[in-house]
Amino acid sequence: MVRVKNRYMLVNILYPELKDSTSSSKVKIPDIVTFHQPTTAGLQPYALEKAIKLEVENLFGDYGYGAITGSINVKYLSNATSTFIIRVSRDHYRLVWTALSFMTNLPGKDGKNCVFRVVRVSGTIRKAQEEAIRRARELILAAQRDHNGRGDTTLEGIFGKTEETTSTNDVQMVDRSDSEEEAESDDE
Repeated sequence: MVRVKNRYMLVNILYPELKDSTSSSKVKIPDIVTFHQPTTAGLQPYALEKAIKLEVENLFGDYGYGAITGSINVKYLSNATSTFIIRVSRDHYRLVWTALSFMTNLPGKDGKNCVFRVVRVSGTIRKAQEEAIRRARELILAAQRDHNGRGDTTLEGIFGKTEETTSTNDVQMVDRSDSEEEAESDDE
């Protein structure tokens, strides 16, 4: 018996159109957060799967649609991080990748403009999940770094600043070689 081999594709949904309303609001949101903003709760896995199938059919006709219909499945969808993992057969994952590259908006009535970026293609779902977690951590750190240059962070703007206790004592670091040179100069 032959085992069916699949590929798991980790995909990010990006929103490249920055709105002017974010710049006029009281709280400054970093561009990286706006670019990686959460997806609306109206996006469901089955709607995403259906949109991908239709895009494959538009690009590759009946052959493409028939090739992926039995194997495509959205395994994970996070609206908060705008990330999803999709399973497709190993032989036809390039068709799905191409269709995702050509998709320009979210499925649904509002159809927000977006870009689907395939981040990783893996043979196991575990590696795709690990990469999703690693990228989410990096995004949080990048947003924090972006905000540190501007002053207040988004959370500080919403909840108020927290008081930090800082020490005013200066610490002098001395190498062992530096202290030996000073001791020799004192002896002379």
